[in-house]
Amino acid sequence: MRRLPHRLRAPRGLSAALLTVLAVVAALMTATPPAQADTTICETYGSTTIQGRYVVQNNRWGTSATQCVTATDTGFRLTRADGSVPTNGAPKSYPSVFNGCHYTNCSPGTALPARISSISGAPSSISYGYVSDAVYNASYDIWLDPTPRTDGVNRTEIMIWLNKVGPVQPIGSQVGTATVAGRSWQVWSGGNGTNDVLSFVAPSAISSWSFDVMDFVRETVARGMAGSDWYLTSVQAGFEPWQNGAGLAVNSFSSTINTGGTPGEPGGPAACTVSYATNVWQDGFTANVTVRNEGSSAVDDWDLAFTLPSGQRVTHAWNASVAPSSGAVTASALSSNARIAPGGSQSFGFQGSYSGAFAQPAGFSLNGTACRTA
Repeated sequence: MRRLPHRLRAPRGLSAALLTVLAVVAALMTATPPAQADTTICETYGSTTIQGRYVVQNNRWGTSATQCVTATDTGFRLTRADGSVPTNGAPKSYPSVFNGCHYTNCSPGTALPARISSISGAPSSISYGYVSDAVYNASYDIWLDPTPRTDGVNRTEIMIWLNKVGPVQPIGSQVGTATVAGRSWQVWSGGNGTNDVLSFVAPSAISSWSFDVMDFVRETVARGMAGSDWYLTSVQAGFEPWQNGAGLAVNSFSSTINTGGTPGEPGGPAACTVSYATNVWQDGFTANVTVRNEGSSAVDDWDLAFTLPSGQRVTHAWNASVAPSSGAVTASALSSNARIAPGGSQSFGFQGSYSGAFAQPAGFSLNGTACRTA
């Protein structure tokens, strides 16, 4: 339909008031449509997809009280979490976002299930939003099985508790401590009657982090609770609430599975070099980052993970999406620069603020593999 001209001359017999109405209708018809609203799910096992690659699930299995999750562009928030269950038993639900397959519900385009021995890296990134008026944990739930099953309960469950509020604890008992993925953890081991559970509990709250899921999978294999010929079936991140929980949020989530090949080949991590050039002034800075592929094959859909020093925060980025804004962050390629050719490079940058003494990140990893720093 042609747009009406900005200036309308009233033809004979047509009132000026009617012309005004026609102009308003034309403007409404050509206006930009409103942004798509977030999706709220209150069904017990209801789910939806985000980013075209992850599933957000309500997963309310331990209570009949109402629970609702609202899926956002980058994660979800728990918008209603009625009721409570005893803190010395199982939680009431596990609202979460995942990559992989859960009870036949598979995320779009997932590489899972995948044999553990074939996975060269599984980089993941998370940013949480916490509340204080609830009893819960914030945790990853990673599932392993001897077969590439996409339905039912898997044999071994790995839980990574990044935070806990209230008098709750993992299944089983504490069997020691361990350093995994560069952090110290309490290690708990037990079973719930249907599967074995190995839990890693952070001594203090972690609100955002980028890491390789395979570090925990290999630790589980080393403890005899899985085999290298088993399968990784899903990588999930969310909350286990016992009491209340409204307001809890996964602000952002990413999960990538690199299978097959050798370093530098498509689908696997690449040998890489990172240069990090900064311009610093009082309370602010810019960083220009160049990632060079030192391998012999192209790298597609790259993610560069690094940790910003304390007091630094990203305020704006270009040529990549950078999330979260502080702590352990991940810079992800845009569609326009998703491939790094052999011997080639891609660059991105960001502006940030800082407090205290300025410092640069200690290291970088591309798709889960450490890079050299130029």
